[in-house]
Amino acid sequence: MSPATNALHANFDVDYVITYRFHDTPKAEAATDFQNLMQALARVGLAIEVRNGENCSLLVFVKVVSDERLNNAIYRSRVKDWLHGVRAAQPDRETQNSLTSQPLTEAERYCTVHHMITSPREEGGAGITVKYGRWKNVESIFPLHDHAFNNEWMKKWATMTFIKVEDLDDIRNRFGEKIAYYFAFTQSYFAFLLFPAAFGFSSWVLLGHFSGVYAVVNGLWAVTFVEYWKRQEVDLGVRWGVKGVGAIQEKRREFQHEKEVKDPVTGETVQVFPATKRLGRQLLQLPFAILASLALGTIIATCFGIEIFLSEVYNGPFKSYLVFLPTILLTGLVPTITTILTGIATRLNNYENWETTEAYDSAMTQKIFILNFITSYLPIFLTAFVYLPFGSLIVPYLDIFQLTARPFAENEKQLTTPQAGFVVNPSRLRKQVIYFTVTAQIVNFVMETALPYVQRRVFRKYKEIKTERAAKKGATPNAAANDVPEEAEFLARVRNEAELPVYDVSTDLREMVVQFGYLSLFSVVWPLTPISFLVNDWFELRSDAFKICLEMQRPTPYRADSIGPWLDSLGFLTWMGSIISAALVYMFSNDGLGPDGTPADIKGWALLLTIFFSEHIYLAVRLGVRLAISKIDSPGMQKERAERFMVRKRYFEESFGEDAMELPPPMDREKITRVTLEEEARQSSLKSTGPSDGFWLRQRSWEESAKIGAGLIEKMTPTETKKQQ
Repeated sequence: MSPATNALHANFDVDYVITYRFHDTPKAEAATDFQNLMQALARVGLAIEVRNGENCSLLVFVKVVSDERLNNAIYRSRVKDWLHGVRAAQPDRETQNSLTSQPLTEAERYCTVHHMITSPREEGGAGITVKYGRWKNVESIFPLHDHAFNNEWMKKWATMTFIKVEDLDDIRNRFGEKIAYYFAFTQSYFAFLLFPAAFGFSSWVLLGHFSGVYAVVNGLWAVTFVEYWKRQEVDLGVRWGVKGVGAIQEKRREFQHEKEVKDPVTGETVQVFPATKRLGRQLLQLPFAILASLALGTIIATCFGIEIFLSEVYNGPFKSYLVFLPTILLTGLVPTITTILTGIATRLNNYENWETTEAYDSAMTQKIFILNFITSYLPIFLTAFVYLPFGSLIVPYLDIFQLTARPFAENEKQLTTPQAGFVVNPSRLRKQVIYFTVTAQIVNFVMETALPYVQRRVFRKYKEIKTERAAKKGATPNAAANDVPEEAEFLARVRNEAELPVYDVSTDLREMVVQFGYLSLFSVVWPLTPISFLVNDWFELRSDAFKICLEMQRPTPYRADSIGPWLDSLGFLTWMGSIISAALVYMFSNDGLGPDGTPADIKGWALLLTIFFSEHIYLAVRLGVRLAISKIDSPGMQKERAERFMVRKRYFEESFGEDAMELPPPMDREKITRVTLEEEARQSSLKSTGPSDGFWLRQRSWEESAKIGAGLIEKMTPTETKKQQ
């Protein structure tokens, strides 16, 4: 029995669970909508079972009604891939032979069934959409966890240092390519961190902070990693058979067309939204970026000023406690403002009216990246490019923040900012980078993994106690009250999984990209940054596996051939890193004191010249690295060439036969006599022959041509050559 079959058997052969919640819907309307849901699912060939759920909900269990129906859907999907160039070879015309030559994976099965549930009716699906339109009561659609695989996965990875490509294959076969690409990226990033970690430690010991040598090596490493990952994406795409799958784009239900036109190439009627109108809507990103910068920048800069005032100006009671006030303000205000701005970004993205899901996600990623760039890097930018160069000029104007400490001050002298003689703290920048690359990583790990796990355990226990008390009082019966014994354990597990949040791989990808930005932009300040990230990412890979297995609903497998628009973000951060690192090295060389002994004595023209040359060196290096990597062969490229060769060979054999290149059989040897010559002459006279016919009849076969050629060679060979032979 295959692993996929084992998983399905452990889950009563359930493919998907649909949560239908109706607590805000009138009973008659909820019953009608539920009946429509059952009809839509049955129409596409899905078997259905319904059980009671928690909190006014129903659990709808579905599976494909027959293997033949599933096999046909999978075959159509593979043919579609071939038509779009994803597959090099056409699937075998016999459905069963096609599935035998390339066995069905668990992810492909779930992906196909999900397509049957969610695709529009015109594409052969039931058209069920979560929380949208007529299906507003459909709360979630999710497959069930394979707990045997999950336990084995976590135990195996807990004892491994490096994840092998075969382990990535297992993830891809279970959870689809989109999640597998995330783990492949994080593992490649982790392996690449070994070099900067070792070199960073050496630089910290021998070269100190703000080393130009470290900045050059770190920039070269960042360029090499990004270009290597681009090649790695292609190799994995070939290995997993999804190269070019991005060309198969899913149309959004929310897309609103303005007109319908006939495609001049295909003759099909297509729905169109004018590109110029969308471009006009996209221009609203500029005021959005300005609004986000002002909102988040104002909060961060204000807290930054308060923190400087309390830590370096205020000298009164409770100073050791008051310095945490800016952190508390940031912790409360920044997430709130970020949530508001994310909502605005989502509305703006919807207003842009993207036609496909891929285009919509790409545009949304760009907007989210702007917000993350501001919240993640702006504090360090303020320290490096405002406080250290101009701190002596700014600090005297920080009197406005006296309100934060006035209730605790004993006299005005403790609140008075120095009008002259203030000296900036050159170690502030390094301490800030250490906080974001070490402390913040640990806090994020706890908040992301440990805290949600504890919260869910406590909430689950609380819910059990509350249910027991309600049952004793004769209130609403427990959802499991009518479960049959043989299903009770299974249904309890399903109800727990139905309450779990949905896993979003983009969140984890965003964390890795932001971390890469710290390394590319600011690690020259503290060369031990790569060591911190190396340790963090080892735990990150395991904690993400733990999170998927225990804290999230099992992800629906989605196909992908890259990490999407985050690759562009990596390229942008690498380019910016070349500029920022060069500026930091120039401004704070001499171990943070600047080229002339103080960061305040900076020549503007020299700084701009440094940035100019650094950027152009980066462009030249990127071109060289890209060219060098393109010359290196890889298993993916070899496999692609082999597949193309087999396709050409197969086509040639099917078109011309396997003996197309074999020699024609030898002609019957017959003795040439006067009679045979006269017969040939007679036959020739009966046909209307021209000079060309006579030319091609002088030699009857290839054997005769070879014999005559050998005779001519013998006659024309010079005499001296014959003697030597």
